[in-house]
Order: sequence, then C-alpha cells, then structure tokens
Amino acid sequence: MLRKIQPDKWKHFIVGIPMGSVLQIACNWLVTNPLASGIIAFVIVAGISYGFELFSKITGLGRYDFMDAVASVIGGVLGMGLVWLF
Repeated sequence: MLRKIQPDKWKHFIVGIPMGSVLQIACNWLVTNPLASGIIAFVIVAGISYGFELFSKITGLGRYDFMDAVASVIGGVLGMGLVWLF
C-alpha cells in the first residue's frame, strides 16, 4: 500500500514533519495550555499547507493538488506528536 503513494506526496509529508515540530515547539513556548497550543499549531500547519496549494493555484507557479496539502498536514501532525513524545 505504501508503494502506491506518489513520490510527490512523500515530499509533502516529509516537509510537514519539521514544520509541525517547529510550530508545536513555538506554540508550547508561547501558550501555557497544552491543548490550546496543540490546536493553534494544528491550525497553523493546516493553514500553511493549504495556503501553499492555494498560492500555486492562484499564481499558476505550481500545480494545485488538495492531496498535497493533506499529506503535509499528516506529516505536520506526526511532527507535532514527536514534540509531545520528547
């Protein structure tokens, strides 16, 4: 099943991991409530991921693919979870 995933989606997934990690660390530092910091980090990860795809669609500088944003968000959530584990 993992072999069926397009290489482009893997790139978005991999990029999402450090994005989610960095944003979760920043939110943990700025917001003392753990639930609120997680929600804020998730919203920012989702916003950046979809915003990048929307930028590609509007400007024509890239190829719009909603599933790219989904792959980035999944990677971002994994990165956020890694921060919580450590």
